[in-house]
Amino acid sequence: MTKTFKYVDLFAGCGGLSLGLRAAGFKKRLAVEKSEMPAETYHHNLIAPIDDIDVWKRDHVEADLTRQVQRGLVVSELGNLLERADIVEGMAVEGIDLVAGGPPCQGFSMAGRRDPDDARNKLPWEFLEFVKTVKPKAVIIENVSGMKSNFAKHGKPSPFRELSEALRQTGEGYIVQALLLNARHFGVPQNRPRLFLVGITRKIADKLSITASSALWSSADDDGALVPTEGKRPQLAPRRTHFTKAELERLGKAAEIRLERVVRDALYDLLGDAPVEEAIEYRELLAELEQHVTRKNTNNLTNHNKRRHSEKVKQRFGFYQIAAERGINKLVLGLPYRHELSRDARIRAIRETYRGADVNDRGAFPEDVDAYIQHVFELATKKHSQRALRLHEPSPTVVSLPDDFVHPVEPRVPTVRELARFQSFPDSFEFRAKETTGSHRRRFEVPQYTQVGNAVPPLLAKALGVHLRGILGQINDDH
Repeated sequence: MTKTFKYVDLFAGCGGLSLGLRAAGFKKRLAVEKSEMPAETYHHNLIAPIDDIDVWKRDHVEADLTRQVQRGLVVSELGNLLERADIVEGMAVEGIDLVAGGPPCQGFSMAGRRDPDDARNKLPWEFLEFVKTVKPKAVIIENVSGMKSNFAKHGKPSPFRELSEALRQTGEGYIVQALLLNARHFGVPQNRPRLFLVGITRKIADKLSITASSALWSSADDDGALVPTEGKRPQLAPRRTHFTKAELERLGKAAEIRLERVVRDALYDLLGDAPVEEAIEYRELLAELEQHVTRKNTNNLTNHNKRRHSEKVKQRFGFYQIAAERGINKLVLGLPYRHELSRDARIRAIRETYRGADVNDRGAFPEDVDAYIQHVFELATKKHSQRALRLHEPSPTVVSLPDDFVHPVEPRVPTVRELARFQSFPDSFEFRAKETTGSHRRRFEVPQYTQVGNAVPPLLAKALGVHLRGILGQINDDH
């Protein structure tokens, strides 16, 4: 009989982490998400489809905490749940194997616990308080990779290091491994490095002779060996499965490791292309995730609304696409605004970037250098964050704003569905609430694009979940 491992997902968002853990064999006990928009998406896909949003709000969002817990999703602050000691202690009694989530941790500090008004510290401490009460066998804390850059800032410990130490001291104590995992190393067609803290109780660690390194370990350093060589992959780290072509040639391609996924693998059908081996494998991986989505797929592709742009913006997008293919620095469109340079100097700088026209430019690129210079001046922009996706590379890190990316072929930004595919969500996973929102409302609204950008890629979550489930499967209930 297969043993059931239960998890709680705190700061659950739209459900990327939960979907991956479910696919890894974990069973959800509870998810907590304070924002109504991503909570709606979570419920619709991982609990039960929502047919009437007003009925859902009345019967779930506005229901008391006891009923929300019974239904598996709390749409409220974690602090409100912690105030119900009867509920939280009850989960400790029934037994929780894993508590996972991504509390905002950028301003976290050990000293900050003494300041209850410091909002930057509140959420991580609430996460740890929940862990202390529930006593899970394992813990996953996920956050952005940029936190590691603060390790020695101003001579103070980084928030990430302090959080790691706090988890070690929580309850009866945890063995904690800091991991920098890139989603592209686990079958996701996206270059997305993220920091994780993975902890397991000291009692279990001692029983299974599991140790952790004090150093941050990166999946980029993993050679994918089934049995890691001495000094390589830590025991709490999942095995890397996908590599670049150059890495495979160096390692020697084996059945256990595969070529990493790229943008074309995720979008081939939407581009009208025939699938290659890697695209077929990626679709199979998403089909495995799809089995754990409550809402079953229909023939209609949801969240694929192509946004409209002005003619000038479309021309600029076309320039970005060709520039990406031809190796032209996209920042050339900012040169006309370099007013510290003379006009002649700006023209010379633009001239130096010209690569000549090509038959593949589809008539969208000037055929002579003078027309090119004029074209750059006409399309000039001060916005430097936009870039075209490249078909044969993984997507850059998906963020909460779609305007930073340009579709690899069409002159537009990607749709919610296209970005969701880069995140490894199956097409049956439908994102709910409004598609996007104005800048003044981003402080409290979490629309579809933001839900996608904030999510943990399900395939990455699955890889980590499978690894932890294998460890937990080695112990008895009397751990």
